[in-house]
Amino acid sequence: MTLSGVSEAYYRHIMKYALKRFARFAHVVWEIPTEGKSDEQLATEGIDALAAWIKQIGAASEITSLGVTEDMLDGIANATIILAGGYETLNHDEIVEILRKSL
Repeated sequence: MTLSGVSEAYYRHIMKYALKRFARFAHVVWEIPTEGKSDEQLATEGIDALAAWIKQIGAASEITSLGVTEDMLDGIANATIILAGGYETLNHDEIVEILRKSL
């Protein structure tokens, strides 16, 4: 549930680092037509589709539903293990911002 609660905000944050992959995700997974759309439009529509699906299946779409409050964000970010790799290595402030957008 925690993963579903932060997915939308996290993917929107890192989307710019992997636009082509997110655009492909939109087309392949969600069957969003590509004609006349930029990679950014496709990627955004794909993340929108994922967010709608998360709600449809009843998974957490925000971390407040898991009991997380604004005053907990810095502590959660401090406890987050930051690994190099992936699309972008996040820093503490980015993690707090993603968590804030996930409330």
